[in-house]
Amino acid sequence: MRFITKPIKLIVGLGNPGRGYANNRHNLGFMCLNDFAKRHGLQFDKKQGQARTASGEVAGHKVILARPQTYMNQSGQAVSPLVRKFNITLEDLIVVHDDLDLPVGKIRIRQGGGSAGHKGVQSIIAELGSPDFARIRVGIGQADDTSRPGETDVIGYVLSGFSAEERPVISRVIATVGEAILCYLTEGLAVAMNKYN
Repeated sequence: MRFITKPIKLIVGLGNPGRGYANNRHNLGFMCLNDFAKRHGLQFDKKQGQARTASGEVAGHKVILARPQTYMNQSGQAVSPLVRKFNITLEDLIVVHDDLDLPVGKIRIRQGGGSAGHKGVQSIIAELGSPDFARIRVGIGQADDTSRPGETDVIGYVLSGFSAEERPVISRVIATVGEAILCYLTEGLAVAMNKYN
């Protein structure tokens, strides 16, 4: 009798390592993954290559959660070795990251596509040689709503913390991202997209 094993899902949250960056807008991917791990009794207790990882079972699926420790712009250098090591297909990889083009608290789930200027996603695409993985984009709003901010404005903005007004919204969206990941695991990407987009 043969047992059919479900493929491992690799769920990556993007951010920058170190306490100084912990509460920055750019670390929203880390925040979402930390919350998801906590809710499902998983701990980031391993260092694998250039990532901190937590592994276990969630809703009957074997999952590896990863937080790259390379700094955002080299995220692919942490993700690509994990994909190879655990034989992850691109359809079993999902990346959670902050997004300037979405209002604070909005999420969008998509399969494939470009990086939309997000350096972490860009690095993963470059290292994997393909954009064909799923993303959960989590809105952080823009530095200046009236016009697209310049590069230096963007850097200052993404490396800043959330305002007192935004924090409750961010707490809610972090929980929603966790629900979306669970939906992705149990019902698939198409259902998660229909439900949460």
